[in-house]
Amino acid sequence: MVDEDEPGEHVWNIVAAPVSGDVVQAHTITGGVHYHHHAAPSERPVPRQLPAAPGVFVGRTAELAELSATLDQSAGETVVISAIAGAGGIGKTWLALRWANTQVDRFPDGQLFVDLHGFSPAGAPLPPEVAMRGFLDALGVAAKDIPKDLDAQAALYRSLVAGRRMLIVLDNAATLDQIVPLLPGGDRCTVLVTSRARQTGLITRYGARPLRLDVLAPEDAYALLVRRLGAARVEAEPEAVAELLGWCRGGPLALGILAARAQAAPALRLATLAVELRELGVVEALADDSDPVASLPAVLAGSYRALTAGQREAFGLLALAPGPGLSLPAAASLIGAPPAQAERMLRGLEEASLLDRDSEGRYFMHDLIRAYAVTTAERDLPEDVRSAALRRVVDFYLSAARDARRTMNGRGQPRPERGPRPGFLEAVTWLRTEHANLLAAQRIAGVHGWYRLVWELAETLDTFNTTRVRHGDRVVMWLAALDAAAHLPEPVTGRIEAHWRLGQAYSRLKNLDELTGHLRNALELAESHQLFDEAVHTHWLFHVHCGQNGADRQAYEHAVRALEMWRTRDNPLQETAALRNAARYADRIGEYDSARTHALAGLALARGHELPHEEAEILNGLAAIDDHTGRHKQAVGHYRRVLGLYRTLEHTGYRVPDVLDNLGHQYAALGQLRKARTAWREAFELYRKRGADDKARRVRRQLDTIED
Repeated sequence: MVDEDEPGEHVWNIVAAPVSGDVVQAHTITGGVHYHHHAAPSERPVPRQLPAAPGVFVGRTAELAELSATLDQSAGETVVISAIAGAGGIGKTWLALRWANTQVDRFPDGQLFVDLHGFSPAGAPLPPEVAMRGFLDALGVAAKDIPKDLDAQAALYRSLVAGRRMLIVLDNAATLDQIVPLLPGGDRCTVLVTSRARQTGLITRYGARPLRLDVLAPEDAYALLVRRLGAARVEAEPEAVAELLGWCRGGPLALGILAARAQAAPALRLATLAVELRELGVVEALADDSDPVASLPAVLAGSYRALTAGQREAFGLLALAPGPGLSLPAAASLIGAPPAQAERMLRGLEEASLLDRDSEGRYFMHDLIRAYAVTTAERDLPEDVRSAALRRVVDFYLSAARDARRTMNGRGQPRPERGPRPGFLEAVTWLRTEHANLLAAQRIAGVHGWYRLVWELAETLDTFNTTRVRHGDRVVMWLAALDAAAHLPEPVTGRIEAHWRLGQAYSRLKNLDELTGHLRNALELAESHQLFDEAVHTHWLFHVHCGQNGADRQAYEHAVRALEMWRTRDNPLQETAALRNAARYADRIGEYDSARTHALAGLALARGHELPHEEAEILNGLAAIDDHTGRHKQAVGHYRRVLGLYRTLEHTGYRVPDVLDNLGHQYAALGQLRKARTAWREAFELYRKRGADDKARRVRRQLDTIED
């Protein structure tokens, strides 16, 4: 018996009561169905039709135990056990025969077996009349005594097996119509049914107990190769074996085909097989025109042929979809059908074991099935149908991502005093769940030349990628947007912005070389096209992100360059900010005279144009410069003025405790411990009220030092 048992067959077990019946028969095999010749009527027929157990069997311990437990628990009632997995090649027949051959002692009245060819690559499904004729012949019924009507045949069959303890294996069933006539009556027979279809009607109408069969675990897949090829050959090429296992993804049929090829050519290196799979693709590489049963695409084609035209189109389109799994709304967009209609279509693919759903209701395909489905899409679906479907799903992802971003940002919603905005957590969860699909959607948009979509996806997801610390993904998306920018209406400004975003992302990744490289490219583009705003903003980004990565000298140089540019414009606010930045980085690199000069110039400009926030920031910087140069008395004066401004600007909870902390240090340096205690106590209370526990604990330790 060739194990044509593909991923997704079911094993069922129906327990019913057989009758006694007197006939023993020898049997011959014709066309895969067992026909038995009658012996003397007084002899009791004990058919032994089970094919041999698979010679190599690994894993499936839990499934074997579940089959046995179901039989143990049947206690005289009709039971059906089903094993259901993906599509062809999962090992359903393999499992059924392994279990059945270990249980023959429990069925002293015999075992019946028929391959119903439900999804056979070699022919049409076996009619139930033909299968029934084989069973009746095996049970000793003379040809002249077999009724012509199927219902009458089924009644005779049930009478013959009722009261007898028999095992009936119905392998590779396609439909309920094939199975029902072959179900025994009574409560002593056990029936195993394997099928790629889930046979929910059998579960509903006859109490079948489903047993789901999945791919082999990685360790079992490895053990299968060892059993087939020997440990020495497998251990000699660990990298090739790892690649082969990766391609097969635990599929027993795929592993069996590879092992058979390697066994047939002992001198063949496993690395050569791995190259074939890599270059041809796993489906094409595992094809075999001379033996359809040992050909992965031929086996899967049996399931494909059983689908409706609409299901075939959906099957192919789902394989092309971006990402590893699809929600129902995304799948409906891809298929181009209303959600209810799409759900019915997807349910049909589930019933055919060509599609699965996880606990969250997301649809996914096993990798081998998906690889086959891609070939069907490319062969059977016109390019415009495939392109339109992908455009629909990319548009869906962009629209949904925009909705999630608006919800996260709370546009049009009042900010609550406590807790997140309404819908915030749902939006974040959706973005996190769909993130891999969103990245894949952008890749698909790039392949198809939908450049505006490439750009908009990068822009829409930028905040999420930044706030959720997905800086690597941010880099990937903006590199794609950088390539797409050349095809947009304003390619120069688009490329500049992409370089900015990439610089910011690499800053978070602490990659100074990539950071400066992208900002340098942005600056060159801005200067060559005489774009003042873009150039000065690039200098600003340079000083911010170089400073964040410890490149203070570079930060200072770009802060000065930005200052020089703003001095050519009548913009006091920006010039003041540029002076503040130049002062800060001059202080950092120890050029205190330059730092003080920039700070004082900025202070005069801020006061002259009534810019209280900038005045406070610059005074804060001046105080730090004084602290670093040992001018603690002057630092106290600056910090006290900063306190007054911040309190006026209502920064009490945020900026004031920091200033109080710094002020306390200046008082302590001057030996004015009472004033230091006063400043630190207030800072401690404000930090505690704000929930800044680490800062509160630090200030508490400072207080303990001077209060002891």
